[in-house]
Amino acid sequence: MKIEEIIHELELWAPLPLQENYDNAGLIVGSKDEACTGLLICLDITEEVIAEAKTKKCNLIVAHHPIIFKGIKKLNGKNYVERSVIAAIKNEIAIYAIHTNLDNVIDGVNEAIAKKLELQNCKILLPKNNLLKKLVTFCPIENTETVKDALFAAGAGNIGNYSECSFNVEGIGTFKGNEESQPTIGKKGVRQNENETRIEVIFPTYQQDKILKNLKKHHPYEEVAYYISSLDNEWQESGSGLVGELKETLTESELCNLLKNKFNLSVIRHSRFLNKKVKKIALCGGSGFFLLPNAIASGADVYITGDVKYHEFFDADGRILLADIGHYESEQFTIELLAEFLQNKYPNFAVRKTEINTNSVHYFI
Repeated sequence: MKIEEIIHELELWAPLPLQENYDNAGLIVGSKDEACTGLLICLDITEEVIAEAKTKKCNLIVAHHPIIFKGIKKLNGKNYVERSVIAAIKNEIAIYAIHTNLDNVIDGVNEAIAKKLELQNCKILLPKNNLLKKLVTFCPIENTETVKDALFAAGAGNIGNYSECSFNVEGIGTFKGNEESQPTIGKKGVRQNENETRIEVIFPTYQQDKILKNLKKHHPYEEVAYYISSLDNEWQESGSGLVGELKETLTESELCNLLKNKFNLSVIRHSRFLNKKVKKIALCGGSGFFLLPNAIASGADVYITGDVKYHEFFDADGRILLADIGHYESEQFTIELLAEFLQNKYPNFAVRKTEINTNSVHYFI
């Protein structure tokens, strides 16, 4: 199996176009055309992780955090990033990062956190917009189901928990081919009146090429009439953070103890207790302070994230309990998430989880 096949499955799950514009997800080091001898999963790339991959005969590392965020002008080993990249190249180890694109899918990093807390009725906290488009096309009535099947197979027509969604209306289309045409219906030089179906479907922007390719492949006409328009709709399948409900109401102290137990925490930094019960929980793995206004607007009692600065705790302002459980600590289960996904896809292939704790923050208790 080539590395390309593994990347293909990962990007079907968390498409690269869903990453934030500052990110650097994707294949960072190595060739996708190489055969994969083994796969190691981690949160962070370090020299120790590269050595571990070499020892375990894994020539592909799938990491959550990209080892390279900004451009590198020189590779002379002056810091851990350069040394890690050099070691990967020397040992022919490919590095693939699946970062904010995995954060931004509903069954990604934040769902892994929510599952540990057994949250129910989960929704994206800040859905992305401007990611959806609408396709309108026309085909002979007798070809309607064939064309719709082709569109659905390419990824069109998904809305929340529903698939194969479309709007259809029948009418009469007209066309007349010139002398260069090769009409499949009617005759060149003669206007054809055809009973047609107008089909409308929505789809994620990044699937446009695949959808148009499938449309043209299965449409009976020599020239396929269609138009595409962009939508302002929020897309509930993709976005930042998650909000859900605990199975039972807890006190603020009980919630903190739950967090300590579930995430193996030695400390939780938080804003002042509001002395009220908590039920609705908003969360975001990693550095998620930017979502605090959304967490408050959602009606959440608590917002859980990492990397909150001192003055940012003031912004909770008595409206919500803000809990910082740590960047690494909030994302640690991403390793399990990736391992489970890849083991299900490749049950007979060597998918390994790193044994190295790459958390760069330590606490003296």
